Amino acid sequence: MSKVVEILQYRLQAGSGKRFHHLMQHDSVPLHKAAGITVLEHGVSLHDPDAYYLMRRFDGMAEMEQVLQAFYRSKAWLEGPRTEIVALIEESHRVVLPYQS
Repeated sequence: MSKVVEILQYRLQAGSGKRFHHLMQHDSVPLHKAAGITVLEHGVSLHDPDAYYLMRRFDGMAEMEQVLQAFYRSKAWLEGPRTEIVALIEESHRVVLPYQS
């Protein structure tokens, strides 16, 4: 089984970087961890306060898809920070790479 890392890059609504980071730090990342998802890093980009990244590690592609599907369908996510977080995202990009520890 080959571990993978997923990198999500977000372009946020103008001026929303601080609010988005607060939501990630206090709501989304704790939900990820409670769901057993390894968050390697997350934060505001050094080059732009309205650019954000989230890096997550999984045991493989199949496990990643299964875990993320369960997470994004969970009551905790849907009734929690989802609406506010999604409203702040203007654009997102996803890259999945082999994980080298």
